[in-house]
Amino acid sequence: MRKRIQSFKYAFKGIHNVVSSEINFRIHLAAALMVSLSGFYFRISAGEWLAVLLCFSMVMAAEAFNSAIEELVDFVSPGQHAKAGKVKDIAAGAVLIASVGAALIGCLIFFPKIAARLN
Repeated sequence: MRKRIQSFKYAFKGIHNVVSSEINFRIHLAAALMVSLSGFYFRISAGEWLAVLLCFSMVMAAEAFNSAIEELVDFVSPGQHAKAGKVKDIAAGAVLIASVGAALIGCLIFFPKIAARLN
């Protein structure tokens, strides 16, 4: 049981590290807050909340994985190396894929609600 509790402590330490050291993660958190406030304002459905929460999770996890990969690459390859750069670029690309997907889902959810308010 102690190992389970300790594993949660390490996980929260990792979350704290990524929040405190990665500006992009904080940008994603700010976007999640704005989308959440918009969700309450537009009274999105339970299914829409599910999609929004899954998007938040996907993007934040991708950003955390990207940060971990960058740290590991910097540790094992402190100098300039083409393969190290390729690994970091692929990880950053994964974040971009997740972010674009989340933005498209957000557009599908919110644009009709915004349009309805404007009419």
